[in-house]
Amino acid sequence: MRDDDARYQAVSSRDARFDGEFFFAVVTTGIYCRPSCPAVTPKRVNVRFFVSAAAAQAAGFRACRRCRPDAVPGSAAWNVRADLVGRAMRFIGDGVVDREGVGGLARRLGYSARQVQRQLTAELGAGPVALARARRAHTARVLLQTTDLPVTELAFAAGFASIRQFNDTMREIYAGTPSELRAAAAGRRGRAGAPSQGAGGGSRPAPGGIALRLAYRGPYAAAEIFDFLQVRAVPGVEEVRGSRGTRTYRRTLRLTYGSGIAEVDEPTGPRTRKRPPAGLVCLAARGADGGWLECRLRLTDLRDLSTAVQRMRRLFDLDADPYAVAERLGADPVLGPLVAERPGLRSPGAADPEELAVRIVLGGPPERAAELVRAYGKPLDAVDGGLTHLFPAPGELTGDEVAEPVRTLCTALADGTVVLDAGADRYAAERALAALPGVGAKAAAYIRMRALGDPDVGDAGDLGEGGPAGERAAGAWRPWGAYAVHHLWRAGLLPVGELSVAEPSGCAGTLPGSAEGAGKGRETVPVAVGASVG
Repeated sequence: MRDDDARYQAVSSRDARFDGEFFFAVVTTGIYCRPSCPAVTPKRVNVRFFVSAAAAQAAGFRACRRCRPDAVPGSAAWNVRADLVGRAMRFIGDGVVDREGVGGLARRLGYSARQVQRQLTAELGAGPVALARARRAHTARVLLQTTDLPVTELAFAAGFASIRQFNDTMREIYAGTPSELRAAAAGRRGRAGAPSQGAGGGSRPAPGGIALRLAYRGPYAAAEIFDFLQVRAVPGVEEVRGSRGTRTYRRTLRLTYGSGIAEVDEPTGPRTRKRPPAGLVCLAARGADGGWLECRLRLTDLRDLSTAVQRMRRLFDLDADPYAVAERLGADPVLGPLVAERPGLRSPGAADPEELAVRIVLGGPPERAAELVRAYGKPLDAVDGGLTHLFPAPGELTGDEVAEPVRTLCTALADGTVVLDAGADRYAAERALAALPGVGAKAAAYIRMRALGDPDVGDAGDLGEGGPAGERAAGAWRPWGAYAVHHLWRAGLLPVGELSVAEPSGCAGTLPGSAEGAGKGRETVPVAVGASVG
């Protein structure tokens, strides 16, 4: 949506489909909002539009306290785009600027810092520092409103370099001091009769972890994505508790500064439209307009919070645009009825791209990966239910005792021959993977789709000849081929035994472990297509 008049129409109708796609600011009040903000629609002459929250903040506008525009789902464009701006946004979301600075971001992108600054500013209205600053501010607000961490410790956990920088940023963006923001959140909890989420240690998050609400736009096929993850869960690293409709997905996370455990609850029904106390929130919960997944994170180092959140968002594909997907795929004579039957079907990503690559190349049922975990993974300090280990890092799987082709893959990951970072060049990564002995083009395409979160995978060239996939032009599903693949898998139109993008380890036409996994799931089709460890 590039026309400002069309944007204003979306604001006037409070259209939640565009939350995160753009922001609008009101010059008479000095605040910026999401398109679905429930406040009275301002006059057109008083409205300015921005591509990013950081650009609105850089222009001097503060975040609306009513609609919390900093908490919207991310733009699906950053998942689709493979150019410098799209890759930079994925890197910034993963915390690269906080950890390595603009110079580190530029090195990863293969451009000069000046070029990166110029292109981001030209397209988004803000450079990498401003974009990372907006991310830090949001992380700080979440910590202020969900924990009792001392402000000094909280500031550094959110990524700020100094207390002064932290205080100035929070006042500028949220029009209040950190203490005022925390007090306001405590007051809302008190009025709602809810206990403080930070109670229990005085200076640490509650034992249940930091409670967040991970926002998404549009309809969300939660049961299908939990089905997908459940049949692929690797014992020791992942587990799914509960019965269908009330499940909780749990997994360990290997992060930059430490480790963590993430829990995500399966939604039991439509979310009610009300203002929650804090967290990553989507207020637009009118029917199919959006909602959120309840999430809890327990981290050994809170500096990993933003990175952990982004990884869970990628795993559950929460920044997708189901409206754009339905518009494109709904016109296909085969896919159209499937899209209508399962609105909001997502293409799951990966919480750890390198882990996903190892699991795909290893092949076999999840228990095969669990053996690798028990042999090489780092044990947790304390067993937590079925969670016992972190998945081994590639550097731990390069010894002579590790079987091929896993050893070759991990050696390439460890020495940088293959890069699977959040903002990696997807085409270069796929070529490098396909060139490794024992991996092959089909496994490389599947890793690109899930580990690198590329929605533009899954055309006739990827899926082989014959059947409904082979009858279509290669670009007919672009840029949403991954969603087409998932719809065909669910419908059984890409059966096991035919070529698909999920062809691990160079095997022609079949998925390792399909027989072993066939009895694990609740439905035959998704299990048959996804019984391998990936």
